Amino acid sequence: MSLRIVYMGTPDFAVAPLEALLNAGCNVVGVVTNPDKPAGRGQKIQEAAVKKYAREKGLKILQPEKFRNEVFLNELRDLKADLQVVVAFKMLPEMVWNMPKYGTLNLHASLLPQYRGAAPINWAIINGDKETGVSTFLLQHAIDTGNILFQEKTNIGENDNVEIIHDKLMNIGADLVVKTVNAIELGEYPQIPQETLSNEELKSAPKIFKEDCKIDWTKDIDTIHNLIRGLSPYPAAWTELIPTTEGKKIGLKIFATTKESVSHQEDIGSLHSDGKTYLKIAVNGGFISVNMLQQAGKKRMKVEDLLRGFQQISNYHL
Repeated sequence: MSLRIVYMGTPDFAVAPLEALLNAGCNVVGVVTNPDKPAGRGQKIQEAAVKKYAREKGLKILQPEKFRNEVFLNELRDLKADLQVVVAFKMLPEMVWNMPKYGTLNLHASLLPQYRGAAPINWAIINGDKETGVSTFLLQHAIDTGNILFQEKTNIGENDNVEIIHDKLMNIGADLVVKTVNAIELGEYPQIPQETLSNEELKSAPKIFKEDCKIDWTKDIDTIHNLIRGLSPYPAAWTELIPTTEGKKIGLKIFATTKESVSHQEDIGSLHSDGKTYLKIAVNGGFISVNMLQQAGKKRMKVEDLLRGFQQISNYHL
């Protein structure tokens, strides 16, 4: 008899592993996801991606406001899960993660013990790493510290952004979750203490705030390029165009850049453009060429479209 599985997750990243479990014939007896909440300009009530998918598949759905609520805990116990699978979800109290016979399996979007925390994909790219991956482990008290079951690696290309790596890891992670569940069912799975897996200094992946996203144009070319792609498309790196004489500062989010590594004598942070097709910023080690950006209050656009409606770019600096 296949294990009774309760699945817990909320965003798009968590849909692919749930779909993979169902496609593999696993016995998913219920789904726990975040309560519906208002979102967007109209503040319409939005269902989480996992809820939409679970509803389409006719799965039982629980949406607790609080995990310690006795009504929720009783509903969860009634599902008689042998194993819980958590992907991109909140921290769980022990009374929840310790409930099933086989405990709670978590998928994390890094090669643990590196990048424990809320934003592992972002920080791996921001730090200029050349590879990342996914890990499955069983939950224990301290966040993201449980024994590793399996890991899978993938490369990070020089211009890969968060969207590209997110989708890669989502698909790799979906397969790894199924592999791990099958191994648990067979009783043939390693439990490797995380401290045995890395001799390097551990990097963390804390939540990202607005100030973390501001571009410091005095940094070197690689650091700036990595920050921009490590925050693209969300929450997005930002800067401000400052008028040379008078006028308001203009906020800009920058989504895509390319590096031009050359020696130059230009002022760091100075703007260079033909007013039509390109916008480059002089930095330590060369120029950052902006390809995709968004002016405050406007839509995301290619740099050519911005320049077409912005004739006086030469009157601004960073």
